Amino acid sequence: MQANTMATAETSVEQRRAALDKQENNRRLLRIWLRVVLFTLFCLVLVGGATRLTESGLSITEWKPIHGAIPPLSVAEWEEEFQLYQRIPQYQEINKGMSLGEFKTIFWWEWAHRLLARAIGLIFALPLAYFWFTGRVEKRLKLPLVGLLALGGFQGFVGWWMVSSGLVNRTDVSQYRLATHLTIACLIFAGCMWILRGLSLHSTEAANEKKGRGFAALLACLCLFQIYLGALVAGLNAGLSYNTWPLMDGSLIPGDLFIQQPWWINLFENPKTVQFVHRLGAYVLFAITLWHMVSMARLLPKTPHARRSVLFFVMVCIQAALGITTLLMHVDIHVALAHQGMALLVLAFAIAHWRGFIGEYPLTVQAELRG
Repeated sequence: MQANTMATAETSVEQRRAALDKQENNRRLLRIWLRVVLFTLFCLVLVGGATRLTESGLSITEWKPIHGAIPPLSVAEWEEEFQLYQRIPQYQEINKGMSLGEFKTIFWWEWAHRLLARAIGLIFALPLAYFWFTGRVEKRLKLPLVGLLALGGFQGFVGWWMVSSGLVNRTDVSQYRLATHLTIACLIFAGCMWILRGLSLHSTEAANEKKGRGFAALLACLCLFQIYLGALVAGLNAGLSYNTWPLMDGSLIPGDLFIQQPWWINLFENPKTVQFVHRLGAYVLFAITLWHMVSMARLLPKTPHARRSVLFFVMVCIQAALGITTLLMHVDIHVALAHQGMALLVLAFAIAHWRGFIGEYPLTVQAELRG
């Protein structure tokens, strides 16, 4: 009787271990998928940045979500696209006389950006459907993943909403819509990183530590806000003026920051004010990151949290150096893209650092095994 009881218990343990192994294998597949999604999103944002820097974003004047995936394949089709572009203010006021060859250059940047956007939809949606219907998605992850998919679909609409702002009365897109478009992209990027970090293995040292968690959350929010400010700078071409540092227009605090009325409109439409606020945001982020590193060394010495805070501070310093270099080099496209790419890496690390204070998602049978 006792032998039968022991055999049953051993069988039960083996079954639970098998369930644990299966769930961990499912998580490994999800992690691989999310890493591919993050890499594609990273490329998408960089191509979007290049599209903006080369003034290519208005070269495709129609929104064709399906048919638009096929580029012009004949001379007649190229001429048709070019004629559509010639109708908008950007061509008439800035690029009048552009050759068809020059038009093709800006067209390919915008087409590549839209192609990547379509690709990320498939890269996200198709594997998600497969994992969902094969039972590989845990219940707690279903709503967040569907939410990210819906946000991605909405982002496609926002992208066209942004482009449409430059087709009638402007020669470029609205800085408000550009900032909205980039911020939503970063929210999707951050959401994927949050889920990926939760599915990854965490150190048990100082796990679920409340000290510093709020500060880590603040840092992640500040990183996202700083990217938003950077998008306003890009939308106004504010980086092409006042190309000195640490002084701006000859002083630490330049004049005429609130020359427009009402005063708050300067925060969004005055290039000098927008650039100055972006600088201030960088100083604030630098200071808070430094304070966080010091406090983690005091409160949680020799823990993963303390080590990550050091690496995070180093990344912020690199990003600050890239920002200053971008400014001093009058927004050289290579340096500017490095600055934008590093901003995404800093945001990703900030999200991972914040998530690290909470710990991984518990496996469904983990508690039983440990008990």
